[in-house]
Amino acid sequence: MTKNGTIWIRNVYYMLSYAFEELKKNNYEYIAREEFERIQDLFAEILYKGVSAQLKRGLHREYVSKTEDLSMLKGRLDIKGTINNRMRCRNVLRCEYDDLSENNLFNQVLKTTLSLLCHERSVSPVRKAKLKQLMSFFSEIDGIDLRNIRWNSFVYQRNNQAYRMLMNVCYFIIDGMLMTTEAGKYRMATFSDEHMCRLFERFVLEYYRVHHRELAPNPDRIAWNICTEETTMIDFLPAMRSDIVLHRGDRTLVIDTKYYSHAMQRRFDKPTIHSANLYQLFTYVKNLDVENTGKVSGLLLYAKTDEDITPDLTALFGKNRMRVKTLDLNQKFSSIARQLEDLLEW
Repeated sequence: MTKNGTIWIRNVYYMLSYAFEELKKNNYEYIAREEFERIQDLFAEILYKGVSAQLKRGLHREYVSKTEDLSMLKGRLDIKGTINNRMRCRNVLRCEYDDLSENNLFNQVLKTTLSLLCHERSVSPVRKAKLKQLMSFFSEIDGIDLRNIRWNSFVYQRNNQAYRMLMNVCYFIIDGMLMTTEAGKYRMATFSDEHMCRLFERFVLEYYRVHHRELAPNPDRIAWNICTEETTMIDFLPAMRSDIVLHRGDRTLVIDTKYYSHAMQRRFDKPTIHSANLYQLFTYVKNLDVENTGKVSGLLLYAKTDEDITPDLTALFGKNRMRVKTLDLNQKFSSIARQLEDLLEW
């Protein structure tokens, strides 16, 4: 299997399939059996399959406000605009109306992402041809400036739930792999550590949600365990939110996931665990274990890299057990699953 950075591309698909439930459905299963030379090809295939399925259902339509000069009244009359038309000897009415249209933000993002992949050298000619076939269905839909997409503005309802996965894939492509050249044109970059970190975190969380509901896996907001008369100052403390918290009886495991190109930092030419990561996890654990029972443990989980030395630590910090481990993503998925299961021994 071909690698992207330090992760087999097929395993990126498996991670995505846990992060986005839609990819587990039957019409995507063949993707897991294919070989991909580049991660751009993987995303192109996922998007091709997803958009093809959406076209069979029909592109999402929503009401879009329009202003148009018409010979007959439609919607609301724009009096000022109509007067201006008459002053210019134009016998038309300026009308404002809502039109149920496919030319909305959802489909504009799809079209722009398809176009980006069609012009990307890293995407194979065969897949480019398939994407170009889809582009013909978007002829009446405008493109959108990639810099102006507000990803948190999308509203999902029952009639457009299928777009949730499509928009997330577009986000990974555009926000995670996009660079602007000096000439102002766009080109694809490698998938960044920042975006792989988000995917890695969501993958581990969703894996435990699927296979271990009894552990109630969830991210958790952790309160500061402090006593102070200056209660107003508490508002100035940063919020603590862990990636994943698991519960088994009266015992708790706090997991903080990390994806770095280098899992170890170097100080004075000596490899050491990232100190800020360890301090952060220690803070989470100690503030959760209010009564200092030792029943709260911590796990700092890195995606394994190709480095000769990788983090591997188990120690007691006071009464609390702390571990620093790696998850090797360059294995068959059955092996990745076994590693995740082994981490539950706390």
